[in-house]
Amino acid sequence: MSQEAATIYPALYYSDAPAALAWLARAFGFEQRLAVPGDAGTIRHAEMTLGPGVIMLGTADPARGMCSPRDLAGTHQSICIYVEDPDAHYARARAAGAEIVAELTDKDYGSRDYTVRDLEGHLWTFGTYRPGAHWQAA
Repeated sequence: MSQEAATIYPALYYSDAPAALAWLARAFGFEQRLAVPGDAGTIRHAEMTLGPGVIMLGTADPARGMCSPRDLAGTHQSICIYVEDPDAHYARARAAGAEIVAELTDKDYGSRDYTVRDLEGHLWTFGTYRPGAHWQAA
């Protein structure tokens, strides 16, 4: 598998983006690399990294169609992230109060992973699965 830099950057929206920045760092180990403040304590744009991966986030703006899952009828997306040690990552997320949706397990497709819901309802799967790695090894 190539070690190229990430070329897809999910953008997530939170009703309380400043709280999300702190929680994502505490629960999942993301590191904040940029935060552009907006009006009245909002975040216009922020970037966080985990390994080579980058996510972007900001304060929800329903008038522009950018909503937190809190404001939607269900979750409309999820994010899958490779982590080297899913057991340690799971323990960290659980300790930070992440809602465990699927327990840490070994999958028949070779991954060890778990799924959580964050403080506003975004779904995250963390584990050892890397898209394409299985197919390249076969």
